[in-house]
Amino acid sequence: MRCKQTKKFTVTTDSRHTLPVTENVLDQQFKSAPPNSVRVSDMTYTPTDEGWLSLAGHKDLSNGEIVGYAMGERMTKNLVSQSLCRAVTSKRPVRGLIHHSDRGSQYCSYEYLHQGPTST
Repeated sequence: MRCKQTKKFTVTTDSRHTLPVTENVLDQQFKSAPPNSVRVSDMTYTPTDEGWLSLAGHKDLSNGEIVGYAMGERMTKNLVSQSLCRAVTSKRPVRGLIHHSDRGSQYCSYEYLHQGPTST
């Protein structure tokens, strides 16, 4: 049995940029961690009756809790920055927190990297 794919996969991460990237500390180790010690972030988009909706979110890896998110019309550095701001406000990061995201230009932007207490 095979799933029928109705639409071709669309790449949304632009990692061919000249912005600095940080070391991949998490290294695909997405196993349970102590609460508030590892956060992951990503973006996605979905069609709506009003057009495309972009969503950026920050999740606590220990329990899957969404600690911050933002929605908008486009996948921008402002969108991920809003999500990070909400994550920091809703659940204050502890010293040593690992923050993991892809290497897309939004997450490597100066504004995003200098907004939070840590970045990976």
